[in-house]
Amino acid sequence: MARLTKKQKEALAKIEKGKIYSVDEASALIKDITNTKFDSSIDLAIRLGVDPRKANQMVRGVSIFMSSTMSPSLAIDPKIG
Repeated sequence: MARLTKKQKEALAKIEKGKIYSVDEASALIKDITNTKFDSSIDLAIRLGVDPRKANQMVRGVSIFMSSTMSPSLAIDPKIG
């Protein structure tokens, strides 16, 4: 198994296991622990509680990332009828 670097250990020390972070807290934490010199990506998983096999519970989403600012905006259009 690979060893963790000093920066990776510092980042892991800032994260509390089992804690559920709000979107604002999580984004602030990500900005705080990032050590890359480029704009990296973030994966986001949201449990919506819908069944995609049913036609009346389809969820369509659009994400728009601003290139000039560091704050992405996300628009989700749920089609639940």
